[in-house]
Amino acid sequence: MPRTIVSGRLSPAALPIGLSVSRLLSVKYAAQRLPVSVLISARVCSFAVETKSSVDYVVEKEKKKILACPICYNSLAALISQPHESAEYPASGTHLQCKYCKKSYSANETHLDLTVASGTKQYTEPLPLSIELYRNPLVSFLYERGWRQNFMWGGFPGPEKEFEMAGEYLKHVLGGNIIDASCGSGLFSRLFAKSEHFAMVYALDYSENMLRQCYEFLKQEANLIDKKIVVLARADIARLPFLSGSVDAVHAGAALHCWPSPSSAVAEISRVLRPGGVFVATTFIYDGLFRFVPFLKELRQEIMRYSGSHMFLSERELEDLCKSCGLVGFTCVRNGLFIMLSATKPTR
Repeated sequence: MPRTIVSGRLSPAALPIGLSVSRLLSVKYAAQRLPVSVLISARVCSFAVETKSSVDYVVEKEKKKILACPICYNSLAALISQPHESAEYPASGTHLQCKYCKKSYSANETHLDLTVASGTKQYTEPLPLSIELYRNPLVSFLYERGWRQNFMWGGFPGPEKEFEMAGEYLKHVLGGNIIDASCGSGLFSRLFAKSEHFAMVYALDYSENMLRQCYEFLKQEANLIDKKIVVLARADIARLPFLSGSVDAVHAGAALHCWPSPSSAVAEISRVLRPGGVFVATTFIYDGLFRFVPFLKELRQEIMRYSGSHMFLSERELEDLCKSCGLVGFTCVRNGLFIMLSATKPTR
C-alpha cells in the first residue's frame, strides 16, 4: 500500500487496516523517551488527516470505550442513537445505560452526569463544605478570574509551569488517554487537549457550575482544533465512571486537599489506571515551621471534620497514601507549601 505524506506527517489513510492513529501513538511509546520540551515544541507524533470523513472513521472505529457505570463498573451504551453519537461522545438529551444493572445516565448541553445519584428527583444528601464551595456559581465564575492566581502565595508556580512539570511525569504515557480529575473550569484540561499528546481528555468535576464554566472556556478556545477529544462529565472522585485498568494517566491539580476522603479517591484512581499508568497531583503541604504550631494534628482533625478538606503535614504521609492504594515509585517536587507528586500503577 502506498504511503501518503502530508506536510511531513503520515496520513491515517496510509495506515494498514486495523491500525489507527491512537493505537500507533500508544504502541511502544515508552521506548521513545524524548524530552517533553522537544515533544511540545516539535509536536512529535502528531498526525494529520486528509478529510473529515477519515477523522470520523478513525474516531468511531478505533476509540476505546472506557466509560463505565459508577455503581457496578460495567460498560455504558447509548440508548438514543444519532449518526455520530456514541457512549464517548453523547449529544444533549442522550441517555446512556449500564449494560449490566440497567441504570441510566443523561447528558445535557454541557456535560454528562455520571454520578451515582444521577437522575434522582427526591433524594438529597449533605455534602462537605469543601465540595459545596466549588458548586457555588460565583466561585466557579471567579476560579480563573483571580481565585486560582492566589495559589502563588502558597508556592504554586502557575498553570503553564505546573503543566510543564507534570509533563515530565507523563512522558511515558503520551498518546494515551488522561483524566483531569476535579478539573474545575478546565484550566489543565484545555492545556492537555491543546498539547495534542493525548488521544482523549476526560474533564471530571462534581460541580455542575464548574463544568459549565469549563464548557464555555472550551467554546472560546481558538487554539484547540479538535474539541471532540475533550469529554466533560460530572463524577464523584470516589466512584470514577471508568472501567478498571482502562486509563493511562490521572491528573489532579490543586484538588487532593479538597477530597473528603483522599484514600478512597486515590484507591479509585489506582483501580482505573492501567499497569504502568501514572498519577500526578498537586496540593498544599503544611510542614516546616508549621511543625511548631501547638496541637496541629488535633487542629487538623477539627478542620477536616467541619470543612471536609484535608491537611497534609509531611511528604511521607502522601507517600504512605499512594503506597496503601497500590501505587509505587512515589516522587515529588516542592516549592514552599506547594508539592507536586507522582506515583505509578505497578506493571504486571
